[in-house]
Amino acid sequence: MTTAYSEAVCKHLRVGLAAFAVPPPVSLDVWASENFYLSAESSYVEQRWRPWPFQRAILSCMGNDAIREVDVEKSARVGYTKMLLAAIGYFAEHKRRNQGLWQPTDDDRDDFVKTELDSMLRDVPAMRRVFPEYLARHKDNTLLQKRFLGSVLHLKGGRSAKNYRRMSLDVALLDELSGFDNDVEKEGDPFTLAAKRVEGATFPKIICGSTPKLKGFCLINARVQLAEVVYRYHVDCPHCGGHHALTWGGKDEPHGFKWVDGDPETVKHLCPHCGALSTQGDYLAAEESGRWYGTDGSTVDHEGVFRDAAGVVIPPPAHVAFHVWTAYSPLVTWAQIVREFMAAYEATQQGDDSKLKAFTNTTRGEVWEGEIERTDAEELLNRAEPFSLRIVPRDCLLLLAGADTQDNRIEVAVWGFGRGGRMWTIEHRVFYGNPAEPQIWVELSAYLRETRFPHVAGPEMGIYATAIDSGGHNAQAVYEFARSHAALRVFAVRGRPAGEKHIKDGAGPVDIDWRGKRVKGGVILWHVGTNLAKDLLHGRLQVTRPGPGYVHLSNELPKSWFDQFTGEVRATRRTVTGTQTRWTAVRKRVETWDCAVYALWLEAHLELARKPAAWWDMLEAKVQPDQADLFAALRAGSDAPRAEVAGAAPPEARRAALPSPARATRQQPSLDQPLAPPAPPPARRAPRRVVQSTYLRRR
Repeated sequence: MTTAYSEAVCKHLRVGLAAFAVPPPVSLDVWASENFYLSAESSYVEQRWRPWPFQRAILSCMGNDAIREVDVEKSARVGYTKMLLAAIGYFAEHKRRNQGLWQPTDDDRDDFVKTELDSMLRDVPAMRRVFPEYLARHKDNTLLQKRFLGSVLHLKGGRSAKNYRRMSLDVALLDELSGFDNDVEKEGDPFTLAAKRVEGATFPKIICGSTPKLKGFCLINARVQLAEVVYRYHVDCPHCGGHHALTWGGKDEPHGFKWVDGDPETVKHLCPHCGALSTQGDYLAAEESGRWYGTDGSTVDHEGVFRDAAGVVIPPPAHVAFHVWTAYSPLVTWAQIVREFMAAYEATQQGDDSKLKAFTNTTRGEVWEGEIERTDAEELLNRAEPFSLRIVPRDCLLLLAGADTQDNRIEVAVWGFGRGGRMWTIEHRVFYGNPAEPQIWVELSAYLRETRFPHVAGPEMGIYATAIDSGGHNAQAVYEFARSHAALRVFAVRGRPAGEKHIKDGAGPVDIDWRGKRVKGGVILWHVGTNLAKDLLHGRLQVTRPGPGYVHLSNELPKSWFDQFTGEVRATRRTVTGTQTRWTAVRKRVETWDCAVYALWLEAHLELARKPAAWWDMLEAKVQPDQADLFAALRAGSDAPRAEVAGAAPPEARRAALPSPARATRQQPSLDQPLAPPAPPPARRAPRRVVQSTYLRRR
């Protein structure tokens, strides 16, 4: 009796104290191997799950508290959904973390819960310890929420902004991220909205995974580009021992898949090191010893241990990304992959590229470029001409500036314009400082007011007009600057990236008094049809011979300038409402391109294309007297290095040589004389302006 009583007491004590027990820490890889189970509803075979070798490091990183962001750009059939389910179970049962899972739509969420999540909660025994209501119709077990002991899982669709509110989470999971809207109800991208939910967590975690889609519109590809390190799984070559990733390659590439005479059964993988061919069986025999290699030379093994290129253990990056595609899956034969490609390629030859697009996205796990217009930076760099920056070339008759505001700087590009839409790069200047503070605006004001550029024909030229971007966080500062510098023809502009009808796409007052009425003479916000302006600039860049429409680029511009100038592509995608095309950034910084767009808006605003020949003749007579190029000898003997984009002044040698012709023409008519507005005092009639925009005439 005493023994039975003691055993009963001990049993109840164990049950009561279990809530205070802390299990020994294990990685997600180990937890999944010990606990996870493949359910009949969502798997080909119902059985206990053992992660594939390439999955283990991804799982370890998902569960590592030191890693804040994990992105997986993947193809189909690599087991990502199982990894995601294992992560949900791990954070609920082992770490007791509050989680939020978003699917692209509410329907996607419902389907995921019914076919994947509910069966996992039912069939994984470990989950019953924290989810006693797994079989019950209960308020803690719904399509929208699973309440565990010590934590909760919120399940949301991703297209409604309200689904990202009123949750305090430790873990945010975004499945099929590229299927989300890029801008959720005009409140921001889904990643940023979800990230707000984990900001206060002790160990915040965001996991994003998706099959990629169209380049330039693909959210998962954009996330991968922001990662500190991107990893790909490498295996050892059985012939030379060198490690390499499995790649698709191409017909003329010295690596990747190769087959003979159109027969998919002959496919093998060509080693990029020794040129030997390996079969899928060779890969499967070596996959266990594989390792993930990063873009910085580091590695991560199956246990999630990071090492640098020398093999020394290092702390894990805060943001990592993985790329994996179907060739790594033991469930898909390489011959089957080749058959899919051959069918897709044949359809493409008949004008249908939809199968090749699907093959690229879902089998290779790569973005589809589709119909893309782009300009190559190297091509423009090679065609750059030997003329000096800050010296106005012959036939360049008017200087216009486009300015772009950033959080820590203002960038100004001065472009020269001539007859027929010819353009020249004159200078790119960066003013560093916070646009919310006055000092940077004082410097910009002095630059626009005082800067003079010597023309090769003799006269000095000033900047006639400036368009400055008011987007971002500094709109009010831009409006105030435009208001106080109306005499310098400074215009506040903002891009309209969709639905525009013209480069000069309308305007509206932004100066409203306390009664809600427009302030007379107040600031006007001008809208720029950005896609149309970029189309025009891209078209001019295709002109290969100097003449009307040609864009002249100085060879003193650095490569970084050209990289920014070609940092956007125009991509075409098909939507439910039809075909949509727009210019999309493919790199983080594109300020030189944006500044040129604002200068083109000024060209349209001033209606330069409609000016008659007599107008250009009059301007040429003032700006470009009929005389020799005063700077030809200087330019021929100059071998100055290219100036940095951020450089404010030309090299010392060139600056020392410039004053002579500039000073010699100090008293000659300058560009501002025929174009500047008349002085305010006179009783006499003001001189006629050469350039008159529609807007200026209305005033």
